[in-house]
Amino acid sequence: MTKNEQKKCVTIFVISDSAGETASKLAAASMAQYPTVDFSLFRRTFAKEEDKLRRALEDARRENAMVLHTIVNERLVKIANDFFEEHGLYHFDILTPPVAEIERLTGIAPTREPGALHHLNENYFKRIEAMEFAVKYDDGKDARGFLEADVLLLGVSRTSKTPLSLFLANKNLKVANLPLIPEAHLPKQLWETNPKKIVGLTNDPDILNGIRKERMKTYGLPADTSYSDIEKIRKELAFANDLYEKLGCVVINVASLSIEETASMILNALNLEDHSYYSTESPEA
Repeated sequence: MTKNEQKKCVTIFVISDSAGETASKLAAASMAQYPTVDFSLFRRTFAKEEDKLRRALEDARRENAMVLHTIVNERLVKIANDFFEEHGLYHFDILTPPVAEIERLTGIAPTREPGALHHLNENYFKRIEAMEFAVKYDDGKDARGFLEADVLLLGVSRTSKTPLSLFLANKNLKVANLPLIPEAHLPKQLWETNPKKIVGLTNDPDILNGIRKERMKTYGLPADTSYSDIEKIRKELAFANDLYEKLGCVVINVASLSIEETASMILNALNLEDHSYYSTESPEA
């Protein structure tokens, strides 16, 4: 391997006076753009005291790291910024610019409270309720949940119904899902559900075939079974697509989509808001 061909290495430090989840997600999203780069990611969280923050900054300097930080305490922000300037470390302050702009627009000073995003407020308990709902009404366990759900997911086996239900539940949405099997009875509640909150999930036959084969292997079974048979899969998908057409619901092909991307498409298609981090009130309230 030549010098130019050697794998590049980058060290990232996440520093926060709270849990550091916001900066960690930004780091993960940034790293995903460089699959050929070796990354080292270090988290220094709950740095609410000056000495703990300085230790974190010194660690980052020793590693010649780039720093992503979410620090809300103004005094600690100044300490960090002075350190970055003195030592020439690249840093990205995620919170200060948008918080300052909101203050400019509203004339209201921010609380400067670390971890305010994670308070055990009404939003938090709604999220717990949504998670419990998703578990209770997963896999068509109880069709009575269809009418109460914000979203009803339909799809043949291995179209990501359960992980999507839980992901959307984390956004405070009540989600039920129903597996589609051609020979199985469809519950009457399906036809009573508003099609505007139904999402039909589909996939490409060949991709679904590969997924199901891998599933069989994880169970210690032969890869080639009736479950993974390509013709059976095509019939299942045709049955599902016919049903979606009858229902007049949104259809999403998950073949090349991550859970996050599919969830985003569902939110957009059904005109739903992500209330996992905030709640909104009507303008008339």
